[in-house]
This record gives sequence, structure tokens and C-alpha cells, in this order.
Amino acid sequence: MRILRYLTRDVMTHMVAVSFVLLVIIFSGRFVKYLAEAAVGDLAGDILLPVMMYRLPGFLELILPLGLFIGILMAYGRLYVESEMVVLTSCGVSPERLAGYTLVPAVLVAVVVAILSLLITPLGAARSTALLDDPASSQGLNSLAAGRFQTRRGSGLVSYAESVDEAGVMYNVFLSQQSGDNDADAVLTVTVAEEGEVVFDNGTGARYLELRNGYRYRGRPGGLEYEVIGFERFGELIPEPEGGIRTQAPVDGRSTAELWNSEAVEDRAALAWRLSIPLMVPIVAIMALCLSKTDHRRGRYVKMAPAFLIYLSYLMLLANARTRMEDGDGGIASNMWVIHAVFALIAAGLLYGRPWLDRLHYRRLRRESA
Repeated sequence: MRILRYLTRDVMTHMVAVSFVLLVIIFSGRFVKYLAEAAVGDLAGDILLPVMMYRLPGFLELILPLGLFIGILMAYGRLYVESEMVVLTSCGVSPERLAGYTLVPAVLVAVVVAILSLLITPLGAARSTALLDDPASSQGLNSLAAGRFQTRRGSGLVSYAESVDEAGVMYNVFLSQQSGDNDADAVLTVTVAEEGEVVFDNGTGARYLELRNGYRYRGRPGGLEYEVIGFERFGELIPEPEGGIRTQAPVDGRSTAELWNSEAVEDRAALAWRLSIPLMVPIVAIMALCLSKTDHRRGRYVKMAPAFLIYLSYLMLLANARTRMEDGDGGIASNMWVIHAVFALIAAGLLYGRPWLDRLHYRRLRRESA
């Protein structure tokens, strides 16, 4: 029991430290990227931090397995370098028993990741999407401040609405946008409408500006040729920056129960992904245990790079399988459970094959010495 507590405390300490560093790096990188959207007027700055906090569980569910993987490599690597693992082996701690000790923190982390993946992350994604879709909390075309002209930086769009009600419907809307690099080629487009609002396509997650009962004027300033179009309903796609804060699949905000009862291909792929993240935790824990074996000459970081490549290959294969499932590909490469089985066999081979290889090497040395 003391050995279990000692190993668990060492692994969890390293895991927390590594996960904290990874979280700071990823969170700050995303925050800076999304802050650029707020700087150009695509997003209201006052909702940026709440949205990031809602996205935090999604970061953690991917960071914790990696933190555990690196934590085991570092913790057990230190035990090998300082010959503590030799003492444990001399006391009768077999590789199988050590694997059992390793699975204790791995199961704890898997439970936490399962709670994040199945419950908390979808809830956070749904709330962040609701916050971004709220007309009162965004800038640009998504919300017009009543009685004030606004300029959307980067596009040259000037917008105005006389009033905006609580439902986000804008009244007496005016839009003006000039295209062209110089004044000679400039084309001015002016749109006026009695009312308008931003509508959302639940299937694609795209936003559309829908104007009702108005006119659209297009022509070159100072010229005589103008195009006038009257409309009862006019819709225009609101472009989203690639990789922006709104680039999130609608399925990510649906509850696990909804995905379980759905027969849609995209929903089944998302459900398999949510189940795969906690399932990979004990598998990568055993792999990290086997790859951590070293000695004081080689150091504790000698196998860090190849171990990290194996982990990335595992995660990328799962992500590729999800994409294939969403595309309707029924091949083996799209089956996440086959990928889990393959890496589970690799982990078992590393665990049980190592002693067999060591005994074979020892017998060969004895024959050569004889």
C-alpha cells in the first residue's frame, strides 16, 4: 500500500505540473488568437473571457491524458535513473504488479476525463455557442448599437439601426460598403430595410444577416448607372474567420444522451469520439510505463521523443477515424474501436514482451560466455 501511495503521488504530481504548463500554453495561445477577433470588431471583448472559460473543459479533456502520459514517463524515468526501480524489483514488484499500480491513477484520470468529455464539455460548448449567438453580446453584423453608426474594421462596412429590441430584431437598418482599391474603381453598395436580424443555420452553424422590406442600391459614386433592387427578404452570409472562435461544430454542443439516441452519422462519430478519449487513458498509461525504462547513463528523457510520437499517432488516428465516420466511410480506418484494440495490443506487447526479450538476451549472453 505504501508503494502504491508513493507511486501514485509521484505520478499525479508530475501529471498536474505538466498539465498546468500545457494548459497555460494552449489557453494563452487561443486567447491571443481570439483577442485578435475582438480587436477587429468581430467579437465583443466583454464576452471573450466567459467563452474561453466555457471552452476550458474541452481543453482539459485532451490535456489530462497527455499530462498523465508525460507524468508517468518522467516519474518512472526518475525511479529508473535513481535505481529505485531496481530496489522495487528486488522486493518482488513484478512488471504486472507495477502495471496494476499504474492503472490506479490512470483509472482516476479516466473517470475525470469521462465526466469532462460526456457531461461538462458539451454543456460548456452549448453555453459558449449560446453566448456567441446572443445578438446583444457580439459586434459587427451580429448586433447594431441602436442610434449609432458603426464601422466594421477590415471590411469597410458602415452599419446603423434606429432601434434594437430585446429579441435582437433591428429596425430601420442602414448598411453601406465600398469595394475597390481606388476611388476610380470604387463601387458603393447601400442597403436600407425596415427591419433585420441575424439568423443561424443549425445544420451548418453559419450566420446569415436577414433584412426584410427594403432596397439595395449599387453603383459608382458620381456615375449615372445604379442598380436598384427592392426585396421583401434579403439574406447574406456573414463570413467567419477561419479558425476563429465560432468555428465549432454544432454537434459539440449536444448532450451525450441526444447523440446516443441519434442515428445521424455525424452524431455517432461525435459519440464515439467522446467515449474514446477516456478509453485511451489506461492504454497510454501502460505504454508510458513500458517506455519509461532507462538507466542513469541514458537519462530519464531519452525516450520522451519516440513516446510522444506514439501518443500523437494514437490521437491523430482517432481524429482521422472520426472524420472518416462523418464522411460515411465504413472502412477499418474509420473504426475507432479497432484503433483502440491495436494500441492495446501494442501496450500488452510492450508489457509482457519486455521480460521475455530480457530473458532471451540473458540466455544468449550465457551461451556466448560459455
